[in-house]
Amino acid sequence: MSAARWLGLGAAAALLSAAALAQAPAAKPAAPLHQYPDADLVLGAKLYAEHRCAACHAGKVGGDGSAIYRPKGRINTPGLLRGMVDYCSTELKLGLFPEEVTAVAAVLQRDHYRFPATQAPR
Repeated sequence: MSAARWLGLGAAAALLSAAALAQAPAAKPAAPLHQYPDADLVLGAKLYAEHRCAACHAGKVGGDGSAIYRPKGRINTPGLLRGMVDYCSTELKLGLFPEEVTAVAAVLQRDHYRFPATQAPR
């Protein structure tokens, strides 16, 4: 097959993919994400997996690591959650940008913490 034909097929595939994405409905979040309205959940999940956060947590608390997520414990507000993600990034020298920290915090909010929309001051 000629190079020109390959290029033509690649361009057609890219256009079809773009059209499909443009028509796809936006997914509804599973838990309230009002604390992080502009967070990129796909990026957050990717970073969480890429930096092996679950493995680190399992090393600290045992099991699958999910015991580290205790909303009634030390991390009991969205701000403290984001701060802890930022702390992990700094201590582990991950070099996450602020929007990446927010994205990871939003994934943790969605999957583990589920802080309510309004919280009483502490």
